[in-house]
Amino acid sequence: MDRPTPVGQHAGPNVSNDPEQDLRQLLAAVQAGTRSVDDAVQALRSPLAATGALGFATVDHDRNRRCGFPEVVFCQGKRPSDAAAIAAEVLTRSDRVLLTRATPEHAVAVRERLPHAVWHERARCLTVLPADAPQFGRIAIVSAGTADLPVAEEAAVTARCAGNHVESFTDVGVAGLHRLLARIDAIRAANAIVAVAGMEGALPSVLAGLVDRPVIAVPTSVGYGASFGGLSALLTMINSCAAGVAVVNIDNGFGAGYLASQINRRTASPPTQL
Repeated sequence: MDRPTPVGQHAGPNVSNDPEQDLRQLLAAVQAGTRSVDDAVQALRSPLAATGALGFATVDHDRNRRCGFPEVVFCQGKRPSDAAAIAAEVLTRSDRVLLTRATPEHAVAVRERLPHAVWHERARCLTVLPADAPQFGRIAIVSAGTADLPVAEEAAVTARCAGNHVESFTDVGVAGLHRLLARIDAIRAANAIVAVAGMEGALPSVLAGLVDRPVIAVPTSVGYGASFGGLSALLTMINSCAAGVAVVNIDNGFGAGYLASQINRRTASPPTQL
């Protein structure tokens, strides 16, 4: 018996690269009785049925079901018009989209196509969210200095876009430890903590010695010459003597916010599915 052809996959001259057209052909075949319902269900379960083909990009519409969050658009290196088209495609099957590392040119192109998109200039992010999007749990974003704010804001925007309640604690680096200690009780209330620091990167180690929550360390490229563009902070965080510290890549606020969201989702009640 021939195996059913998944929607979107070539099997002959009557199958196109247009997923919507292939879906219409499949439904028409079921209506005409030339394909069974079981055959159609099996075809729709194909990974190719959950993608959006744009020619220059293939959008993964199944990401939300698998991972709990829709595909994120990384704008760096992308044409503004391409980033806008990908975001619009994500929104055909999702109620939200996040674009990271966006430039003002990306913001203009996206907002021309999606006027309701919000431009988070410092975070270099764009978001489209439902107006009544609920927030759950609590994530603390703790940044050492104001120069670290672009990375910290990227983490905060990411976490909020994923439906988390976020509180930010800024300019509480170890150069003035009293600033951190004055806020430590509020930080302890979070289910996950993101610690963002450049220079020598000591903040995550100090925090991890004061809290019983996972600390996600983000080294930033902020610092003088011997910081080597964040490498010094990265090595400090990886070599932390405090337990409970996980480290993401230099300036990777998105990765930290995403990981904090996953932790909060398993801890908070209720851990809603987006």
